Amino acid sequence: MEPAPGPQEKYQLITRNLQEVLGEDKLMAILKERELKIYWGTATTGKPHVAYFVPMSKIADFLKAGCEVTILFADLHAYLDNMKAPWELLELRTRYYEHVIKAMLESIGVPLEKLRFVRGTDYQLSKEYTLDVYRLSSVVTQHDAKKAGAEVVKQVEHPLLSGLLYPGLQALDEEYLKVDAQFGGVDQRKIFTFAEKYLPSLGYAKRIHLMNPMVPGLTGSKMSSSEEDSKIDLLDRKEDVKKKLKKAFCEPGNVENNGVLSFIKHVLFPLKSEFVVLREEKWGGNKTYTAYEGLEKDFAEQVVHPGDLKNSVEVALNKLLDPIREKFNCPELKKLSSAAYPTPSKAKTAEKGTKNSEPEDVVPSRLDIRVGKVISVEKHPDADSLYVEKIDVGEAEPRTVVSGLVHFVPKEQLQDRLVVLLCNLKPQKMRGVESQGMVLCASSLGEPRQVEPLDPPAGCCAGERVYVEGYEGGEPDEELKPKKKVFEKLQADFRISEDCVAQWKQRNFLTKLGTVSCKSLKGGSIS
Repeated sequence: MEPAPGPQEKYQLITRNLQEVLGEDKLMAILKERELKIYWGTATTGKPHVAYFVPMSKIADFLKAGCEVTILFADLHAYLDNMKAPWELLELRTRYYEHVIKAMLESIGVPLEKLRFVRGTDYQLSKEYTLDVYRLSSVVTQHDAKKAGAEVVKQVEHPLLSGLLYPGLQALDEEYLKVDAQFGGVDQRKIFTFAEKYLPSLGYAKRIHLMNPMVPGLTGSKMSSSEEDSKIDLLDRKEDVKKKLKKAFCEPGNVENNGVLSFIKHVLFPLKSEFVVLREEKWGGNKTYTAYEGLEKDFAEQVVHPGDLKNSVEVALNKLLDPIREKFNCPELKKLSSAAYPTPSKAKTAEKGTKNSEPEDVVPSRLDIRVGKVISVEKHPDADSLYVEKIDVGEAEPRTVVSGLVHFVPKEQLQDRLVVLLCNLKPQKMRGVESQGMVLCASSLGEPRQVEPLDPPAGCCAGERVYVEGYEGGEPDEELKPKKKVFEKLQADFRISEDCVAQWKQRNFLTKLGTVSCKSLKGGSIS
């Protein structure tokens, strides 16, 4: 039997891979006296995805360090956050979360008997808690409540009062769960500092706060339940995992905003203490890394190829997902999954007052539009007006794209430039060269015709998703069917605004860093 870890060893386990700790001195003082009491909460909104393995692996660390760990299924929070979980689905989604989170913990070998599981509505509707909500609302300013929830609560033009209550309830949870510390992502930092400021005003102690870094999604942005391309669902089939990993942003040598590397660092290494890159003998054979830094160094120096990295993650990830898939293969849990997350019908969409009133087959989320980086530009061998470009869109290999830009954009202006690429058109041959996408450009309406490639915001990475404001969710078609003319129907309403911003029906084209624009063609069309 291994000897129990000492205070310093416990501290190292608790804090490893964290981005920030608020209250380090208090943490060490408690560890010298007794075991730490800590909780992690999750609002029961969208379906949990593989990024949830990041907090799960930290919970394993907390248990190794002897902590008393509580997991809160924050059902009331899910409703307060702009009704991300409708009231009629709240009970079903909470049950789904309970089953899937427990299945995840079991898949990484965490003993469930050492954990305490609590639902928010078990205590948040009590007389005492409700009175404390009123007490807190009498001292918290509207400014502080809005600021605290800015990174967590969905931000809308006319926010509901419920979203302003959200940070206060999360602060009170620390007192009512009787814990020393709260654990969450660094996006919770403003709520954590809000709790540190306001709990003492009710006579309650300031808690310790432990923060994980935000793991990039597969597109390079935060992994999100609402952005299908950025995440792998826990119940995705093996072929879906392969498809999503194949499309994942993993530029050769680039270790920044690399969701594939981040998953290895924050999930696979802490669980196994090693990672094996699988590759054919002619490329050096398999290589085992016992420290993440060695893998990152080899990837940065392009010793490890993105394709081999993705294949290796696919194998390791499926080993984690297999027991979860097996558990949810029973009729009872299949029924729960479909009831908690029903396929949205047009009637329900209209009933809930969403603005997405377009018929289902022509919503802009059907388009797979991404930021691309032009790697090379050559004249088409058989067409004077066409370029043949190699464009990196975050996949294992750059795409070949044929564009009719020779008479409008000099070759040197395209080389190494960021562009906006439509990626799910059916590939077609243009004068004998197969084109695997379309560079979207602004075009003047008058003569002489002028054309300017659309510009993503500065700082974007190849492979980042471009979406239309209000249509962030939904998974693009694998391939747009030419007969349905989905792109053509949407393109009819593409315009350049008077501010040179690309729009569809006066809704901006966006990436996570801002709006997509052109240089000068106000009022132009987009093609």
